[in-house]
Amino acid sequence: MAVRAVRGATQVAGDDPVLIEEGTRELLGEILRRNELGDADLISIVFTTTHDLRSAFPAAAARKLGLTDVPLLCTAEIAVPGSLERVIRILAHVHSPRPRDGMHHVYLGAAAALRPDLGAPLAGTDSPLPQGA
Repeated sequence: MAVRAVRGATQVAGDDPVLIEEGTRELLGEILRRNELGDADLISIVFTTTHDLRSAFPAAAARKLGLTDVPLLCTAEIAVPGSLERVIRILAHVHSPRPRDGMHHVYLGAAAALRPDLGAPLAGTDSPLPQGA
């Protein structure tokens, strides 16, 4: 089995511990579900938040889901003027039999605007990227 990285992001409605926990739980759950991953497949997860989310650690939400033996890290995104606000991002390192281009990156709600290239595959292909990209 290969080591792969899978990404994702979601936007929450406000800087509230409950909203951060719910957003993290939904995003992480979708990443695991869409990539057919279980707890044993996880190597480590890096969570980032935008500067306006500071009331809770996304990693704490992952711990509540039972990820007690997976290394987790929280850090802050660069505060780029005009960037999308209230965003939680995930970069998970996993064991997976899927090829790198077979990993499903998950961008929920308004965060889908961060990576429109990872949306639906182009007509006639299985990849969201142009051939040769």
